[in-house]
Formats: sequence, structure tokens, C-alpha cells
Amino acid sequence: MNPFQLLQPETLEEALSLLNTDDPSVRPVAGGTALMLMMKSKVFTPHTLVSLQRLKPSLSGIRLDDAGDLHLGPLASLRDVERSPVVAEFTPVITQAMQTLSNVRVRNVATVGGHLAHGDPHMDLPPILMALDARVRISGQAGEREVALPEFLTGYYTTVLNPSELITDVVVPALPNGLSGTYLKYTALSADDWPMCGVAAFVRMQGGVVAEARVAVSAATERPVRLTGVESFLRGRRPAAEAFEEAAELAAAGVHPLADIRGSSGYKREIVKVCVRRALEQALAARTRNGGVAHE
Repeated sequence: MNPFQLLQPETLEEALSLLNTDDPSVRPVAGGTALMLMMKSKVFTPHTLVSLQRLKPSLSGIRLDDAGDLHLGPLASLRDVERSPVVAEFTPVITQAMQTLSNVRVRNVATVGGHLAHGDPHMDLPPILMALDARVRISGQAGEREVALPEFLTGYYTTVLNPSELITDVVVPALPNGLSGTYLKYTALSADDWPMCGVAAFVRMQGGVVAEARVAVSAATERPVRLTGVESFLRGRRPAAEAFEEAAELAAAGVHPLADIRGSSGYKREIVKVCVRRALEQALAARTRNGGVAHE
């Protein structure tokens, strides 16, 4: 790697002031799992990195507030999320999904904030958080703003974050009673590869019909997307195989898969259809087994 300067601010305000510069090579670093690879391959050659390590005490907490909302500190590691009893009680879908995300060495270092800020569409956590209506709290020297996850992730490896801003909280609203779900992913090359398709699906039944459905797809597309058309179609319907099959057809027709080493756009469209159908079936079945995650 090329030589670089490492700055270690003691407070959030100091970190934001160091990032408030016209120099595009100044970047924050938390776990650094993606950034270090980019630097080693010389895809990115920063002159200055602003370490966030000393901010961990104030930005790594995982808690429920009085309203029942889940707060994930941006400097909490993915392993912290995986092992958190607070997260497991809130929804086991997140807990179990973390267990198959890359490997434990990466999860010990990678952070929630870096996971989201990187904007990689193959990550496992964004589609789950998107289906759960998560919001990202962002701070900069100009102030604080809160952005819903679908608006935060704007494209392939891109987000709404300005270079001088940092994620300071991830908020997941309290879940309605009876909402069950799953996260299903399909890996095309090997079991530990990034997914070619990931689907987060949640359903809530009332009176024998689907009162609420939440479906988000990632990895096959340039960014995670919420399938609102599929959700609208399912509301008020009985959870029969035919309904899930038609919902899967709608999902496949409504996404725009990217062709890459893991498959052509046409092949990925078929995988999306299969994964959405299976995820909906598993989300319904999860009502009796407290949530889950599947790996195809």
C-alpha cells in the first residue's frame, strides 16, 4: 500500500471536523475490511485516514429505547450484532443471518456503519433492515439528518453520505405483534461466497389472510430494493401456494438484475423468482419457529 497519515480523533465533533475538507482522499475508517482491500489493490489510495476507533464507547451500543425501537451503534461489530441478546429478542432473523455472513474473522472487525456506508449490494444486513423499515441517522458539521434505508442506498456502491458525514445511529422501529420472517440467500460459486441473490421476507397474518407483507431483494440488483408491488399484491390474500407463486412472478418482473461473474441477468431473474417464493413460504412457517435464515 502507499503510505498514508492516520488521524485518531477522540470525539465525534473532532472526527467530523477532520473530514470536513475538500481533499477527496481523506476518508474515515472503522473496521476497514473493505477499505484495506481497496487500498492493497490500489483501487483507492488515500493520503489521510480518520480512524473512528476511539469513538467506539459512544457509538457501539446496541439497545432498545422506551418505544421498543432497536438502535444499532455504527461502530458495533457484526459479531456484536450476532451475539447480542437484545437483537435476538427483537428478531432472530438478524441474529441468524449474521452467522453466515462471510466468516467470523471478518465479523469480528467489520462494523454496522461500514457495512452500510460501503454500499455493496451483496451485503446481507441491508435487505433485512430495509424490510424492517430501518432509518439511518447521519451527522455532519452542518447538522444531523435521518434517512430511510431505501433512500440511503442510492446505487451500486453509492449512498447519500457526503464525504464529511458519518453514520451515528441505525434505528429499527418496533415490530408489530405477529410479524414473522426469514432471510434467504443463494450463493452461486461456493457456500462462503457473497450471495448472488438475497431475500428478506416478513409476513403478519390476521383472520387467515396476509395483513402485512414486507419483501426486499438484494445482490441480484445494483442495490437492495423493497418490492412494494409484491407487498401490495399479498395483502388481504390467503397464503396459498398459488398466491406466493404469483407474487414471485411479480418480483422477477419488477427487478433489473445485473449480469456478472455469478450469472446472467436472465438467470438471476429466475433465481429471484425462486428465492422470493421460498422466502415467503419460510416466513410463514417461521410463525411457529420464531424466525430464521436459510442458505441455498
